Amino acid sequence: MTANNSTNISDTQANKPSVTSGQGQQMWGGRFSEATDSFVAAFTASVGFDQRFAKHDIQGSIAHATMLGKCDILTQEEVDTIIQGLHKVQQEIDAGEFNWSVALEDVHMNVESRLTDIIGTVGKKLHTGRSRNDQVATDIRLWLREEVDNIFELLVKLQSGLLNLAEQHTDTIMPGFTHLQTAQPVSFGHHVMAWFEMLNRDTERLIDARRRINQMPLGSAALAGTTFPIDRTITADLLGFEGICQNSLDAVSDRDFAIEFTSAASILMMHLSRMSEEIILWMSAQFGFVQIPDRFCTGSSIMPQKKNPDVPELVRGKAARVFGQLITLLTLMKNQPLAYNKDNQEDKEPLFDCVDTLTGSLLAFVDMLPNIIPNKENMRAATMKGYATATDLADYLVRRGVPFRDAHEVVGNAVALGIKEGVDLSELQLEQLQQFSDAIGDDVFDYLTLEGSLAARDHLGGTAPNQVLQAVARGRERLAQYNINVK
Repeated sequence: MTANNSTNISDTQANKPSVTSGQGQQMWGGRFSEATDSFVAAFTASVGFDQRFAKHDIQGSIAHATMLGKCDILTQEEVDTIIQGLHKVQQEIDAGEFNWSVALEDVHMNVESRLTDIIGTVGKKLHTGRSRNDQVATDIRLWLREEVDNIFELLVKLQSGLLNLAEQHTDTIMPGFTHLQTAQPVSFGHHVMAWFEMLNRDTERLIDARRRINQMPLGSAALAGTTFPIDRTITADLLGFEGICQNSLDAVSDRDFAIEFTSAASILMMHLSRMSEEIILWMSAQFGFVQIPDRFCTGSSIMPQKKNPDVPELVRGKAARVFGQLITLLTLMKNQPLAYNKDNQEDKEPLFDCVDTLTGSLLAFVDMLPNIIPNKENMRAATMKGYATATDLADYLVRRGVPFRDAHEVVGNAVALGIKEGVDLSELQLEQLQQFSDAIGDDVFDYLTLEGSLAARDHLGGTAPNQVLQAVARGRERLAQYNINVK
């Protein structure tokens, strides 16, 4: 993947479109006997948000014009004139000098109209062999492909930061939880590597989704293809598409790729939300496990002692927003007959919001997560409170020939005694433990320490410190294949 490092998501709000009216300004108005109502023009226009595609619309138009020239549909002089004019339009947009008009409905008509103003009648030839239906389908794929590359780069950077954090804390002991109750000792590094694995599945989903995003619909025209002798492979090569949509009806009406991306984004945001929930809990006074940098927190207007984890809380909340955009797109498409329908104009704002929300959340996490500071003493003390080595004692007895179910009962009795005495299993006397089973020897305490518990789980995927180090090394190998320079 080639990543785009730009994350400015507000620049498309500049140059608000002006509202003009008049049938003469509609580039499709020849068939109509009266002008479009000004409210209808504003209501049906999409230029207020799809101008975000301007760069990609111009890229697609340059490739389309080039193809028309190579296929002898336009002369080379016409092609050169069109391309020079399109570059001029792009310069005006970049400089903030472009006048967006609601009367021209969308980004495509605005660009084409301005092109014609600049170069004259030859500008009207650009639309030969294509429709706005396949044009917008191409624009959205080009735009989303670029955004996916940017998201992918952020995701790899976040994973790299987690690997560094895990490597620093392979022997920092904390309680592992089930049902939010202390279960067994794990290392903080092992827990961080669980986060890494969640995100690694997200990277794989994005890679797979990108392949289906990167298919070219251009050349399908309105719905049935075109009578002109075009060569779609030329355009696909120029635009860097991996493949070409094989059916014109499907090509102009398909939004599966947007739904698939939003689904992958939803799963990724669900993962970020789960991480956020743990950070929020761990920062509370009741846990006191971690701190995050002050720049990701706020205080209280009335309680001076407060340090609120606002960024994790917001990410947890924004996950619901992305989930909602997935449902919006699914609902939008669920009852549309082939081929293109005006409903599809409503696909862009949910997709834009999904991309912006996910990008912002990843930007925050890329800086925040690798800078988590664990409170080792509090983590260790919490692990001591929940009889976290009970399973280790049961495993010890099994290795001594005691059936597991019997060992389970022995350990349960030992835990009950510990609760009564107010001590951990490792703090009971040998004679106290031996009253429950004569299989217990004086070496039992080697297995009841927290360090011993971690070291004993020395297998692939286990929490033993050397296994966590190996997992970190494997993680770095996985990230290296993406050829992204992570500083």
